[in-house]
Amino acid sequence: MKKISYSKDVDVLLIELSDEPIAYAEDEENVILHYSQEAKLVLVEIMDFRHFMSKETVTALLAS
Repeated sequence: MKKISYSKDVDVLLIELSDEPIAYAEDEENVILHYSQEAKLVLVEIMDFRHFMSKETVTALLAS
């Protein structure tokens, strides 16, 4: 994994797996999967992140 970031303002967790350019995305409810031209997973966006995680996990993430 290259980078994980959380945007508190919009409650979105981004998991960057590769530096490859994004060619297309697929929406799986509150998760958006971004793929390269070769169908390699590049980026995962988890919308409404607080609904997926425990309060302890969110608190720990926000503290860092």
